[in-house]
Amino acid sequence: MRSPKPSLALALCIGLAAAVLLALALPAKAAATAGPTGQDRPETASTLILIEENDFFGGTDEHYTNGIKLSWVSGDLKKYAQDERLPDFVLPYLAALPFVNDPDQQYNVALSAGQNMYTPRNTSTTEYQPEDRPYAGWSYASLALHGKTSRQLDTFETTLGIVGPSARAGETQNNYHTLMGFKRARGWENQIHDEPGLMLSWQRTLRTARVDLGHDVAWDLLPRFGATVGNVLTQASAGFETRLGLNLPWDFGTSLISPGGGVSAPADTDDPRLRKDSGFGLHLFAGAEGRAVARNIFLDGNTWQHSPSVTKKHFVADLSAGVGLVMGATKLTYTHVYRTEEYDGQKSPQMFGSVSLSVTF
Repeated sequence: MRSPKPSLALALCIGLAAAVLLALALPAKAAATAGPTGQDRPETASTLILIEENDFFGGTDEHYTNGIKLSWVSGDLKKYAQDERLPDFVLPYLAALPFVNDPDQQYNVALSAGQNMYTPRNTSTTEYQPEDRPYAGWSYASLALHGKTSRQLDTFETTLGIVGPSARAGETQNNYHTLMGFKRARGWENQIHDEPGLMLSWQRTLRTARVDLGHDVAWDLLPRFGATVGNVLTQASAGFETRLGLNLPWDFGTSLISPGGGVSAPADTDDPRLRKDSGFGLHLFAGAEGRAVARNIFLDGNTWQHSPSVTKKHFVADLSAGVGLVMGATKLTYTHVYRTEEYDGQKSPQMFGSVSLSVTF
């Protein structure tokens, strides 16, 4: 079968990823600004974040089976338009968002591109499996805007992409499986159909507590809540993360691949990644999140045409725990996630792992 031509939305994903790399290659022209604590920063520090998620870490190859996301987060800005690496066409959009003129906040702009893939339990058959989760792929690009103090982060994110064959998730999975000597998934002919996707998301993360325990050891608590509206996902969420460790980062925790992510960038000049004497840091973390789901295209199927689907559950929860390592300007985390059943007939909850690598420069 001839492969479908890339869609406009997929082309936008590729173009935005290239724009991110181009922006990173150009020197920053923004002037040094005051940090969230009122101290002068020696320079504007950008952060590059790569997240890879796979159910291989849970010993399976089914349901949410893989996700990858690359994000670039700008350094702190007093105004969204301050960093001249940003393309002119995004500036009117930035100016229309809430809180853009609050003098007590710092701002960041984040650009991301990624791909998620979903499969049923049995990937060895070419037959349609009406009682199991449908095959689905999602390739996307997003623009996120962060407004923050050292105690609060608001993220506004717009995501555009494509669901269906043009997302090329089947090719990605099977090319990787062939490379690694794994069995190919044979049922991608039964995936949900092409559909452009749009999501508007807001998430607020709070630092309600941070306690210095001495000898560079600290503990913090980071509640968060948010909402997403769109034809791909419509949901509300609430959760928290708590961390304990040596040289604990001054950021807003560890984010999975989800709307409103990119919270791993430094949020204060005391973050060890911004200090010349940062050295080594190690911390443990745990968290939980609950979601009330009104729409999930990967379970409900296409919006405007009949497609494979299952009956979703309206309430889903994640339990997570992991470890983080800071070495100089680099932060590496591993998160193990337990996710409750997402649809009627799902045989068991799912477990998967998430590896996040962030580099501040």
